[in-house]
Amino acid sequence: MNVIQTQLPGVLIIEPKVFGDERGFFVECYQEPRYRDAGIELPFVQDNHSRSQYGVLRGLHFQRNRPQGKLVRVTRGAVYDVAVDINPASATCGEFVGVELTADNHLQLWIPPGYAHGFCVLSDVADFQYKCTDLYFPEEEGGLIWNDPDVNIPWPVEAPRLSNKDLCNPSLRTLLSEA
Repeated sequence: MNVIQTQLPGVLIIEPKVFGDERGFFVECYQEPRYRDAGIELPFVQDNHSRSQYGVLRGLHFQRNRPQGKLVRVTRGAVYDVAVDINPASATCGEFVGVELTADNHLQLWIPPGYAHGFCVLSDVADFQYKCTDLYFPEEEGGLIWNDPDVNIPWPVEAPRLSNKDLCNPSLRTLLSEA
């Protein structure tokens, strides 16, 4: 597998080896020793799978006191996936990494604990799967508004469909003032 460092500390793009022929393909999605060698050392305790339609934008989410690391991938369709540094002590606070994850490119994104995360669907339907380093706790849930002008994410969907909850997330300035 090929591991690509990004401009955000700890955020990695992973290109797994894909073995394909006329019958289909085989890809190893996770092997603890290889991922540990890449710097992903936290144990995974929960796997999630979501399905969304074109234009759905989920995020930007994080957990306040029980932050989750996430190893994300797409097994059907395509998404634009984003990690945002929300750590006020970080030199890259407010910066983001965005990458297109598809069922065809097999890319994975590792988002360490402490980042906000979201994605928007670029295909008719997308199946999005992710491994988490901590359990989901609704009372720990936090969010960052998807279209914060200080972060300036170039979402590739003109009029995304969001949940009511995600429409009400605070700005980065508000989050940092509460920290």
